[in-house]
Amino acid sequence: MKVLVVGSGAREHAIATAFLNSKSVSEVTVAPGNPGMIKSGIKVEAISESDHNALIEFVKNNNYDFAFIGPEVPLIEGIVDDFKSHGLLAFGPNKAAAQIEGSKDFAKQLMQRHNIPTASYRTFSELNPAEEYVKKHGAPIVIKADGLAAGKGVTVATSVDQALNALNEIFVDNRFGKAGAKVVIEEFLDGEEFSLMSFVSGTDFWVMPISQDHKRAHDGDTGPNTGGMGAYSPVPQISEDVVKQAISQIVRPTVEALSSEGMPFTGVLYAGLINTAQGAKVIEFNARFGDPETEVVLPRLTSDFGEAIFNILTGKKPTFTWAKNGVTLGVVLASKGYPGKLVTGTPLPQISLNSSDQHVYYSGVKLDENNNLVTSSGRVALLQVNGKDVKDAQSKAYSILDNIDFSNMFYRHDIASKALKALQS
Repeated sequence: MKVLVVGSGAREHAIATAFLNSKSVSEVTVAPGNPGMIKSGIKVEAISESDHNALIEFVKNNNYDFAFIGPEVPLIEGIVDDFKSHGLLAFGPNKAAAQIEGSKDFAKQLMQRHNIPTASYRTFSELNPAEEYVKKHGAPIVIKADGLAAGKGVTVATSVDQALNALNEIFVDNRFGKAGAKVVIEEFLDGEEFSLMSFVSGTDFWVMPISQDHKRAHDGDTGPNTGGMGAYSPVPQISEDVVKQAISQIVRPTVEALSSEGMPFTGVLYAGLINTAQGAKVIEFNARFGDPETEVVLPRLTSDFGEAIFNILTGKKPTFTWAKNGVTLGVVLASKGYPGKLVTGTPLPQISLNSSDQHVYYSGVKLDENNNLVTSSGRVALLQVNGKDVKDAQSKAYSILDNIDFSNMFYRHDIASKALKALQS
C-alpha cells in the first residue's frame, strides 16, 4: 500500500516510521513534513495540511490507498469529510466528531449528558461573570480556552490572582483569538495523570499501552504549560485496575455517546486522564494521536500498522499487538524561551544514536543556506529510546543528550522520574 501522512511534526515523523516498518506498506509520503524527516530518509511533499484540495489531488494522482491525518486543525476543519466526498479514505474523525477536541465546552457537555467522570465546570463567554466565579470558588482552579490553543490554552492557577490574569489574557489581551471566545473553568483535580489512546471505529475500539506526558517546561513540573516536554510508556504506577476502570467508565461510554448522538468516531481518540481518589477522570479529549505520547507508544507496536489502519477504514477487524516488556522513553528538545518568546535559527548538533531501536523524530526545524538543520519553532525534536526498565531507559536517553552542547535549546532532565520514584517506594 501507499500511504499519505498529513502533518509536519515529530508525531507525524513517528507515524510515518510506523508505516514504513509495516510489511503491507511500500511507500509513505508526509505532507508538508519537515527537512528533518528528509534527512532520516522519509519522503515529503510541500503541501499545506490546510490545503485539502491539493492533498486530495496528490492521493488521486499518485494512487495512494489512504491518508492518515496527524494534526487536529485539519480534522476540525473537515478534511476527512472532504476526502470522503471524493471517494477517498482518510483515517481520522469527521468534522462533527472532531468537536470533542475542537470545543472543550462541547466535550464537557457530552460527558455531563452521559455521566462520564470529569471535573465539575462552568463555561463563560464574558470576563466579569468568569472573574466572579473564580473569586467565589478560590484556588487552585483550572482556566481553559474553549478552542484550540496548541497545548498552551490551559492555566492551572494556584492563586486567585493567577486565575484572574489568565482570564484577562484570554478575554482582554485576546491571546488565543477565536479559541478564547469562551472559557471553561474547572475544579482542580489532584492525582497522577496518564494518557490512554485508542483506535476507534464507531463503537468498537482497541486501546493502546498507556503513557505519561510531561506538560510543564522545566524539571520538577515547574514553569509554564507546554505542548509536552517528554513522555514514557508504560506507566508502572498506574495499576491495571485503574486502566480497566478508565476503559469501562470513560472510553466505552464516550465512543458510544458520540455514536448515539449521530457522530460516530473513526480515528484515534486520546483521553487525557487523572487518577484521583475517586478513580480515573477526564482532563481532556483529543481527536488524534497525542504529541509526544505517539513517539513512545507507536514504537511499542509489534504488529503491522498499515494493515490494521486499512482494515479499520474498510470495515474489517484490525489486529494490534504490543511489546510486553521494557520501557520506551522520549525527551523533547525545545528552543530557548519555549513556550514564550523563542530563540530560533540555532544549528542542530549531531545526535549520535547507539542502536537501531533509538530514533530522533523531528518537528520545528528548517534548512539554512548551507543545507544544515536549524531550529524554527518551540519544540524542535524528540529523542526516543527503549530500555529494559525505567532506569535503563533514562540512563540511555540522558547519556546521549548530556554529552551534547545544545546552545539556545533546553530539555527536561527528569522524564519518567515519577515512575522511578514510585517503583523505589
